[in-house]
Amino acid sequence: MEEEQHVPVLLEEALQALDVRPDGVYVDATYGRGGHARGILTRLSAQGRVLALDRDPQACAAARMEFAGDARFSITKGSFSMLGEMIDGRGLTGRVDGILFDLGVSSPQLDDPRRGFSFRQDGPLDMRMDPETGESAAAWLNRAPEPELERVIREYGEERFARRVARTIVRARAEHPIETTFQLADIVRRAVPTRERGKDPATRTFQAIRIFVNRELEELERALPQAVRTLAPRGRLVAISFHSLEDRLVKRFMRAEAKGGETPPDLPFAPAAFAPRLRLLGKPVRPGAQEERDNPRARSAVLRAAERTDAETGGPHA
Repeated sequence: MEEEQHVPVLLEEALQALDVRPDGVYVDATYGRGGHARGILTRLSAQGRVLALDRDPQACAAARMEFAGDARFSITKGSFSMLGEMIDGRGLTGRVDGILFDLGVSSPQLDDPRRGFSFRQDGPLDMRMDPETGESAAAWLNRAPEPELERVIREYGEERFARRVARTIVRARAEHPIETTFQLADIVRRAVPTRERGKDPATRTFQAIRIFVNRELEELERALPQAVRTLAPRGRLVAISFHSLEDRLVKRFMRAEAKGGETPPDLPFAPAAFAPRLRLLGKPVRPGAQEERDNPRARSAVLRAAERTDAETGGPHA
């Protein structure tokens, strides 16, 4: 079964970073198949709570089935940008003890060819984390102007041959609509003249299109300030990233919040609004050699953690 195949990355490290308290309130903002949520629940008493969030309807259905009898658990279908609204609606703003972001694609999404995330199996070129909303990868690829294709592939895939890939896509779709993962992978392989060691030439383009279609970086950028606002003093913010764009965004956000705002020079003191809201916790954590051997998808993972300071929390939607 899919649920048995999914192995949560940096599980023990994430639980340590969250510093789970038995009666605490925790948010798993990226439920996936529940590996981290399950780990948190094992450390909670009957008074603890886990609020989960995921935009994938399959993930939500699996969660409701598994935890139907556990009053400590609830899941909401929605994207990152709904995080603050979800917590506000439960009256828990300023009372959350830990929030976890496990970014990227879950194993069940990658392993199901019908979802279109991977070029290792042929399937419809969809890539939407929520197949019920938005535009599929195929729909966008077959209509986007060449400059837009190039920009997305360059910015989100960090692909140095983005112009060649975009031009090749435009030529290919003029002959036949691009509808499957194998079609796109073959097109990209023809366009990329060199192969990175251990990496398929289509990897960067697939990553770029997935991030763009799901607005992953924009969603994360909107969610991180909401997460900090909802944390209790000494509550923990933990993020596991799998590529440089996500990690850079998380790192810069945490560092900025740990530094605090620039106080206007004409003020005689620093008001609470400019005080640091986060304190960084240690160095970035990466998987050990054993986890990398056991779970190859863990190789690029980076965990960063920070703690909410005692600076005054903002009100709803601050």
